[in-house]
Amino acid sequence: MANEITIAEALNSLCDNPQFVIRDTEIEWHSIDITQPTDAEIDAEVIRLQAVYDSQDYARKRKAKYDALNQFELISDDSINGTTTHKDAITAIKAEFPKP
Repeated sequence: MANEITIAEALNSLCDNPQFVIRDTEIEWHSIDITQPTDAEIDAEVIRLQAVYDSQDYARKRKAKYDALNQFELISDDSINGTTTHKDAITAIKAEFPKP
């Protein structure tokens, strides 16, 4: 996996605008009005967020390929020439990176 979910991301997901500092692995909690999540809650949220991120790997790979296409030109050329180049390119990308 290219991305690893951090404790900070988990804390931001669990709480509305929490104030904290992380030094090494220690959390210094500054949100007096918000209860600090437990280590178990943080660990569970890291796992949940990582699963969500990992499940979208195919979509990120597709997007990179879509972005590399000059889609407007392909669509225009297909319209003028009666071809299906754009549709074929999109179908090939979806086949290369299938949705799980």
